[in-house]
Amino acid sequence: MRQPNPIALHVGGITVRWYGILIAGALVLGMVIAWRRCRRTGLSPDDVTDFFLVLIPGVVIGARLWYVIFEWGYYRGNPSEIAMIWHGGLAIHGGILAGILVGVIFCRVKKITFWDLADTVIPALPLGQAIGRWGNFFNQEAHGVATHLPWAITVNDPAMGLVQVHPTFLYESLWDVLVFLFLVFIFERRLQRNRGELLFVYFIGYSVGRFFIEGLRTDSLMFFGLRTAQLTSLALIVIGIVGLIWLRRRGDDLRRRPI
Repeated sequence: MRQPNPIALHVGGITVRWYGILIAGALVLGMVIAWRRCRRTGLSPDDVTDFFLVLIPGVVIGARLWYVIFEWGYYRGNPSEIAMIWHGGLAIHGGILAGILVGVIFCRVKKITFWDLADTVIPALPLGQAIGRWGNFFNQEAHGVATHLPWAITVNDPAMGLVQVHPTFLYESLWDVLVFLFLVFIFERRLQRNRGELLFVYFIGYSVGRFFIEGLRTDSLMFFGLRTAQLTSLALIVIGIVGLIWLRRRGDDLRRRPI
């Protein structure tokens, strides 16, 4: 079976990879969705644009630092590799946490409500993740253990050669789409009672799927023998449940929004 080519094209002396194209496409789609949601949440499209301008570098730095921290045994002996993100090594959980930190700081500077910003941007996040995961397919990474299931994909493993494995990138991509659909078409329309609830429901929804999918992967970051992504997912599920309860008790009703 022909293996996917991670390189999409060459422009002069520049190599353009599918991973970069997909990530860029996900960011553009995320901005469009956030712009369209501004009327619902009362934010200005200009504020959303400004937020994305600071969000993008913040997320990249956070995702890289998260990966470097949990692979410090390698980077300690190769410090020059830390900044070389084109060699691979970005962790979505680091990006998510960095994005929240950037959002909190941005809202303080702009004097806008963090929960309104979260409700504007969060639904675009799982959809962007669903698109970005296909970059793992082209890079032949983030796949699972060997399997003979009909939907298995073939990868070229350095140790085993061509082998059929679980397409865990596909599992997560499909799960992310379901999380997006649930947030926008079910929870927001029928169940949301307070501003900011979408953030915590995203934490719960995404993390439940990621916990089980991570158990199939072969390239997990580890922390004292445990899979870091599973530990983080459990923490986010707890934060999501506690945060949702807190917002409901706080009673920051949606009717307070200036629409």
